[in-house]
Amino acid sequence: CIQSLDRPRLAHKLAQRLAFENRSLDVMLQVNTSGEASKFGVAPEHALEFAREVAALARLRIVGLMTIGRLGGSPEVTSGCFQRLRAVRDQLAQAGIGATQPLALSMGMSGDFETAIEQGATLIRVGTTVFGERPLPDSYYWPG
Repeated sequence: CIQSLDRPRLAHKLAQRLAFENRSLDVMLQVNTSGEASKFGVAPEHALEFAREVAALARLRIVGLMTIGRLGGSPEVTSGCFQRLRAVRDQLAQAGIGATQPLALSMGMSGDFETAIEQGATLIRVGTTVFGERPLPDSYYWPG
């Protein structure tokens, strides 16, 4: 499963490659619920349009949505990010995407997973808690 599908061009390229290999793939749509320019993801107000486009690609199966809460944000701010993702999931379900099986919500990392669980996360990403801090600062992996 790819949890970070965030733009139509990438979805179409991925579907094309999967067709060439005669395969299908589960995907999660990444939604930028914090509005931070440093984060990838489709804006919440464009998520339905993007989901419809991806759903039309036979090789891709939308199984959920993913977001990253505001880094260093208060629990209230982070909670708002997670609430927005839940609202997007509800909007997609009303449009028939994920209506037969609820879409997963992948939200919450080591620093905010409790808040994510409170807001309905079905998947959390706690790599730092399990594996420890990265050997290099985040700026090494995500410059600028």
